[in-house]
Amino acid sequence: MESLTRKLTFIAVSCTAACLAFFFTSCKEEAEQTSKDHLVFRYNEHSNVASLDPAFARNPQTIWPSNQLFNGLVQLDDSLNIQPDIAKDWEINDSTSTYTFYLRNDVYFHRNSVFGVDGTRTVKASDFQYSFDRLTDPKVASPGSWVLSNVESYKAVDDTTFVVQLKQPFPAFLGLLSMRYCSVVPKEAVEHYGNEWRRNPVGTGPFQYKMWEENIKLIFRKNPLYFEKDENGTPLPYLEAVSITFLPDKQSEFLQFAQGKIDFMSGLDNSYKDEILTTKGQLKEKYQDRVKLLTTPYLNTEYLGFFMGAETPEIQSNLLRKAVNYGFDRKKMVTYLRNGLGIPAIHGFIPKGLPGFAEIEGYSYQPEIARSLIEQYKLETGDPNPEIVIGTNSQYLDICEYIQRELEKLGIKVTIDVMPPSTLRQKKSSGELDIFRASWVADYPDAENYLSLFYSLNFTPNGPNYTHYKSELMDSLYEQSLSIVHIDDRKNLYTKMDSLIVADAPVIPLYYDMAIRFVSKKVNGLGINPQNFLFLKRVKKEK
Repeated sequence: MESLTRKLTFIAVSCTAACLAFFFTSCKEEAEQTSKDHLVFRYNEHSNVASLDPAFARNPQTIWPSNQLFNGLVQLDDSLNIQPDIAKDWEINDSTSTYTFYLRNDVYFHRNSVFGVDGTRTVKASDFQYSFDRLTDPKVASPGSWVLSNVESYKAVDDTTFVVQLKQPFPAFLGLLSMRYCSVVPKEAVEHYGNEWRRNPVGTGPFQYKMWEENIKLIFRKNPLYFEKDENGTPLPYLEAVSITFLPDKQSEFLQFAQGKIDFMSGLDNSYKDEILTTKGQLKEKYQDRVKLLTTPYLNTEYLGFFMGAETPEIQSNLLRKAVNYGFDRKKMVTYLRNGLGIPAIHGFIPKGLPGFAEIEGYSYQPEIARSLIEQYKLETGDPNPEIVIGTNSQYLDICEYIQRELEKLGIKVTIDVMPPSTLRQKKSSGELDIFRASWVADYPDAENYLSLFYSLNFTPNGPNYTHYKSELMDSLYEQSLSIVHIDDRKNLYTKMDSLIVADAPVIPLYYDMAIRFVSKKVNGLGINPQNFLFLKRVKKEK
């Protein structure tokens, strides 16, 4: 009996010791994790990431992580000025449209066994030649191949000199090169990983790939070989890691942010906008001590487009298209449906932040003019009951319903066709919708990017002209602008083109968007830019 008691006592003590050991180990790990939290930046991506190959960086959910992993010849600052990146300098020969880039010699690819024993290799001009070849390779089928459509040739002259010659002048070309499509990638890694390159990226960026559990979590670690330094000579980045989760629901994302489990949110969603913001677009008092609100004009025009190839008389009538433009109050719409965070589109199609914005008078709310145009339409066509159908997705249903109510007061019957985003994109591209809701976010910071939507050679599916708008004058002005180097001279042509778009009314500009970020007050150095791109190399977090 005594022996059994001793055994039970021994087991109890052992269990207690094990539990205590587990408890203290867990506490230690938790304490260590908490102590390192300020070195990890966390955000949620509510859309899935299909690839980490920069040749497929066509949307924000792919561009954001790719910005942390890759570099190109040039980059943009938060004011959209062209800055050196891997190219430390460049020369432009206007007479021959030749760009000569001089590369840094201290840029390394992320450490990887494909580079041999020590796992390192510097970037050479031949790497850009390979990367550009790959971007235009039909077998790769990159959606960014169009970026080099105006390029006649490119070549590596030596290890640090890369020359690009255009077919014709294109003043926005340097801005194009800042796109993630034009990132440098190493041939050794692309060929080694083959079909798995999409999830085994090797770049030059401030962070390097660590782990990816698709649709669950994506982890990057600090790149110890990164070449950029801050103004004090301190190597970038400051953070040790980036952690990305993939909660698909915006409301869940907001709850994670409110609980401090992620460090920032981008954009304004109906599910939480009234919880965090006042009707005037200010942070509510209960969030002011722990959240920063960052805003800036966003290079994005939200609009409704008329498919000019439609045979319906309402779409073909310039009178009715103008009546719709005059028929609702954009200022009220932005105030009540966007909590004031947006700029009513009462000028033209070019958004705030680009040369050419606000140079013309667009459509303001003038219901009497709208009624007069509707009556004139009825007389000219003999159609007593004009009707239109707007195709949209659920995210913009509130805006379309507001327009519906306002236009029906004026005598235009409006039907709203709500569909999934993928269906909307497909039908918009194939001309199956008389009127469609859309947005245009700048690929590069030049108004030419917006005006290209109205160039007749860009009819979908060959380009972004979803409305199939065609005007000989528009085409002539657009082609003329491509050969003008100085922005002030181009701006005059941009203004003329934007005025023509207002006069012909193939679109209904709704509002010029604002980039909106809700950021934890523990985070410094995040910044915000008119393209709403995410750059984390200068971010710091407080303990």
